Amino acid sequence: MTDKKTPYFFALLPIIVLVALLAYNVFLYGDNSLGGANQLALLFAAATASIVGIKFGSKWKTILDGISKSISSTTPSLIILLLIGALAGTWLISGIVPAMIFYGLQILNPKTFLFATAIITAIVSLATGSSWSTIATIGIALLGIGQALGLPTGLVGGAIISGAYFGDKMSPLSDTTNLAPAMAGSDLFTHIRYMMYTTIPSFAITLIIFLVIGFTFESSGNQDINMLLSAISNLFNISGWLFLVPILVIALIIKKTPAIPALLAGTLLGGIFAIIFQPDVVISITSAESLTFSSSYIAVINAMGGEISITTENEMINNLLSTGGMYGMLNTVWLIICAMIFGGAMEATGLLRRVAEPIISYAQSPGSLIATTAGTCVFFNITASDQYLAIVVPGRMYADTYKEKGLAPENLSRTLEDAGTVTSVLVPWNTCGATQSAVLGVATFAYLPFCFFNLISPLMTIAYGYFGVKIKKLEKKIIID
Repeated sequence: MTDKKTPYFFALLPIIVLVALLAYNVFLYGDNSLGGANQLALLFAAATASIVGIKFGSKWKTILDGISKSISSTTPSLIILLLIGALAGTWLISGIVPAMIFYGLQILNPKTFLFATAIITAIVSLATGSSWSTIATIGIALLGIGQALGLPTGLVGGAIISGAYFGDKMSPLSDTTNLAPAMAGSDLFTHIRYMMYTTIPSFAITLIIFLVIGFTFESSGNQDINMLLSAISNLFNISGWLFLVPILVIALIIKKTPAIPALLAGTLLGGIFAIIFQPDVVISITSAESLTFSSSYIAVINAMGGEISITTENEMINNLLSTGGMYGMLNTVWLIICAMIFGGAMEATGLLRRVAEPIISYAQSPGSLIATTAGTCVFFNITASDQYLAIVVPGRMYADTYKEKGLAPENLSRTLEDAGTVTSVLVPWNTCGATQSAVLGVATFAYLPFCFFNLISPLMTIAYGYFGVKIKKLEKKIIID
């Protein structure tokens, strides 16, 4: 923390630098801005924060320690991200994802696909408590089906993310669902029950929007479905047994197995199933003459670590049957590390808290307090680049204020989730936004307009605050001498 009060303009300066550079990068590079330009923008903004902090009393060692702590907090996320890349590779060559696409194309149709996608990802995420695992497994397959049906990838990505974040938000197994009440001083199941008032209407509106879009949107790929089915079945041995692997991964997560060992198990089983069910695919990847231990090992390792593309005469199938493995996640890893350097520098110098001070003074009525809390959560998702910080820091900042205003802590915990959890995926340089964009292969700004649940949730909680709907008051305790 700085030893003396930082003038407000100087506290804002790193954020001004960041926003200006990010905007200019998008103008110059377009979708390629994540290839290095935005990472450097975050580093330049972090350097600005460090200079401002030192000018107003911070020590370089304190800033460096803050950056180190910030980066170390993302270690599990980075490992999960790399494992998701590896899992995508082995699930491709094993036929697991192609099988999901194969059966999904026969069951789903363009009219109800978006609606069904949001429902499916919501159920899986509710059961597993993890939007990341849901998007990395079922989400990838649903994206492929949507592409085959002729739907824009951004639209399909929005449906996948909307459902996944609804389930994550409402699941007692979710880390953010446990974190929010802990920060606010509520308990888990009171928090979940109170969230239902805003979350269920938000998701219901989302489903209606997807139904309307489905019945009014003219898709272009419907006539190619039989050709796609034929191409997939000619390449892969499609079998219901392949679903044992995703079922096992989901079961492990439901049983509260940590995400890292669950995803590692799914990755390794995918490699084993590739050797058992898809020997021809394994041979074709390695250009070997026959299936041997060496060729099997090379195929599985290459699928985990590098880019794999299975080529056919059908261009659409080629787009579906390619993955970048761990290598494809490195740009995102780089982005997350740079984002956490910026967030760590801002927090260690006390600039984030300085920027938020006048915002707290604005909150007088319950409506303005809830709106301010929601805005602060979004602000931290943008500036600190981390979902957890967007819950933890506002939770600490406003806990006493809610008590002073006579509001029960579940009002705060609900707002933290309605605004902090769901908006993280909408920020390209946030750990969530960067990860889901990389996993789905869809630019954040491409799916953002269609993440209706994530956009509606913070507006719904603010509306409840201003209209006084389901705003629980603290119970007054009567002390008898």
